[in-house]
Amino acid sequence: MAHDVVVEYSPQGGGFADAHERITRAAVAKRLAALMGFDYAGTYDRSVFYPGRVYFVPSTTVVGLELAAELGITGERDLFGGVVPRPFVSTKAITHPRIQPDAFAPEGWSDTFPRKVQSAVLEGYSVFTAEQALAAGQRLLEKGPVRLKPVNATAGRGQRVVQSLPELAEALSAIDPTELAGAGLVLEENLTAVTTYSIGQVRVADLTATYYGSQRLTPDSTGKEVYGGSDLVVVRGDFDTLVQLPLPESVQIAVEQARAYDAATSVFPGMFASRRNYDVAQGMNARGQWRSGVLEQSWRIGGATGAEIAALEAFRNDPGLQVVHAATFEIYGECQAPPPHATVYFHGIDEQVGFLTKYALVRAHGDTR
Repeated sequence: MAHDVVVEYSPQGGGFADAHERITRAAVAKRLAALMGFDYAGTYDRSVFYPGRVYFVPSTTVVGLELAAELGITGERDLFGGVVPRPFVSTKAITHPRIQPDAFAPEGWSDTFPRKVQSAVLEGYSVFTAEQALAAGQRLLEKGPVRLKPVNATAGRGQRVVQSLPELAEALSAIDPTELAGAGLVLEENLTAVTTYSIGQVRVADLTATYYGSQRLTPDSTGKEVYGGSDLVVVRGDFDTLVQLPLPESVQIAVEQARAYDAATSVFPGMFASRRNYDVAQGMNARGQWRSGVLEQSWRIGGATGAEIAALEAFRNDPGLQVVHAATFEIYGECQAPPPHATVYFHGIDEQVGFLTKYALVRAHGDTR
């Protein structure tokens, strides 16, 4: 009898991930296997014949429809994450337009997507040369400070706010022109007093869960404020079900912007995803205007995934359950043991970040325990 299996997969080899990320991904894959009634088969091995279905848990978004097809990934039921046709589609570069219609951009670039999401994002541009960046910066700086965002970085890493063209030129001088041409750079209006919402949806087997939530910051081992977890309200069902909840107006706006961004991805041929997560920032711009917009997308395993799976497990275990609160926690330094009912993903010393504890909790909607 053929056994269906869940495997981990690292498109770029996976040798650069921190230990806690590798261990977390393995724990996620094991829980997904249990949720689906599959066996867990470790890391994917091209030399092994898998007689049953193979469900992938990639470390990143899978780039390339041919690669996905070779692996047997032909639709969202084959992986936890997403598949995109070209590298730039998996980055925040897709969010904004070029500075002018004929400006250089990667092969396959879509002007349609940024046009479709214009009302759902902040003001900004995606640039691929220093000249484009200076032109875009000049235009944006007339209205206030500008945030520079490397398109492949996560959790705000590598970002910088500039106040003037000389400051922008100095920042650009540190960027490799080849890297800039290949990946790009986002220039975006800078907000202050920012609240960031996470809006997303996961579909695994016959289960669909959709959520809104917020992120927490925590000091890492050096005292720097970094991602410390997510707090989510998760419903059984799709976005139409989520918006039936009594949502605060700010959350309603964030959800509608994320939905618009998600719907616009249909312009990318062959793209599909079973895990869709969007960060929406809300705050004040330099002119004192309240602004809201999608910052970026994540079609891969992410910081909120532990909470997503905890919600899916709760829905699987109780067919009548419709709404849950789910949360993930990332705590640096030695701390008290996680609560006894927590799902622990990592608890120990990571060579790069020191002592770290990562766990997830879930409780019924309205339960304050």
